[in-house]
Amino acid sequence: MIPHQSDQTPPQAPAPQAPAPQGSTPHPAAAANSGVGAMDTLRDRFHQVRHEVAKAVVGQDGAVTGVLIGLLVRGHVLLEGVPGVAKTLLVRAMSASLSLNTARVQFTPDLMPGDVTGSLVYDSATGDFTFREGPVFTNLMLADEINRTPPKTQASLLEAMEERQVSVDGIGRLLPDPFLVAATQNPVEYEGTYPLPEAQLDRFLLKITLELPQRGEEIEVIRRHAAGFNPSDLADAGVRPVASEEDVRAARREVWACPWLLR
Repeated sequence: MIPHQSDQTPPQAPAPQAPAPQGSTPHPAAAANSGVGAMDTLRDRFHQVRHEVAKAVVGQDGAVTGVLIGLLVRGHVLLEGVPGVAKTLLVRAMSASLSLNTARVQFTPDLMPGDVTGSLVYDSATGDFTFREGPVFTNLMLADEINRTPPKTQASLLEAMEERQVSVDGIGRLLPDPFLVAATQNPVEYEGTYPLPEAQLDRFLLKITLELPQRGEEIEVIRRHAAGFNPSDLADAGVRPVASEEDVRAARREVWACPWLLR
């Protein structure tokens, strides 16, 4: 028996899908591709940082890598080497290429803790004490020859390196982010020095030994100086900013998001 035409149910067209609302979570594949692209961009920028540092520092690739690692994992580095191996120049070139503020403190036997962290200064105009920030309020702090100052002044960095703040008159003052202490010391001459205590050494993530340059590197250093290289003028040497504070923070987030860190 052939059914009547009115008894047959016509096929229904598929209902149109509503567009995804704004602010919805993107497809996992698209999110993954976006993350990979962002990571590649950050990797390229930090490769450029290494290239910019190499315009001022000959060799010392391991030390450059160590300082970058310290920045990305919120650590601090202790640079050990004889005078003339570009410890100070390396930190300055790194700061210039990353667009970070830097401060250099020459640690001497008469240096006081307030000279590093800052202190309260009396304002005769208002009759109040105001806090004057010390050189520790920066992004990259170069503590030059840290073992030449007494333990009292060395200890002034303990809170800053661990908690990233400075407490003066019972008030905690946060340090800039990112913040890294790059301390240097001479491994040859120990007369008149104060070896770092274990509590201070524990604050450093890496101890990096800067070796003397090889013959070819020494020739390159001489060639650059003969061509007019001035270590005090990094801009004239061609060192330019190729990354920023936000790039450092973004790279830090990518590092901590790596799955192998949780294994």
